[in-house]
Amino acid sequence: MNLTTPALLFPAISLLLLAYTNRFLTLAQIIRQLNASTDRGAALVQRQLPGLKRRILLTKYMQGFGVLSFLLCALSMFALFLQAELPGKLLFGASILTLALSLVLSLVEVLLSTEALSLVVKDLESARISGS
Repeated sequence: MNLTTPALLFPAISLLLLAYTNRFLTLAQIIRQLNASTDRGAALVQRQLPGLKRRILLTKYMQGFGVLSFLLCALSMFALFLQAELPGKLLFGASILTLALSLVLSLVEVLLSTEALSLVVKDLESARISGS
């Protein structure tokens, strides 16, 4: 294994961290809007709070594992630069594992996000039916 193998992950991890940051900013904006809303005590908002709390926690961990993956990848490149092939391979393997864990957490967060949207759609449908 040479130095370029872990270097291939650098752009992918950087883009992934950017996507995670965008998800975090969107989540923060949703929470701030709900907090500023006059309907923040509404049943729909209250039903969304547990999901929002889980999404905050998942976002924190997926970002953390993404950063750890980036760091392990950099350390792998450094080890390979120093001609320490076994530590370089082990660090690269750990980098890939933490990246995979980060991606799984991201998938769970997306599933929670779509669950929250389903709650809103159900509320809209019930308002339409009761309003007809």
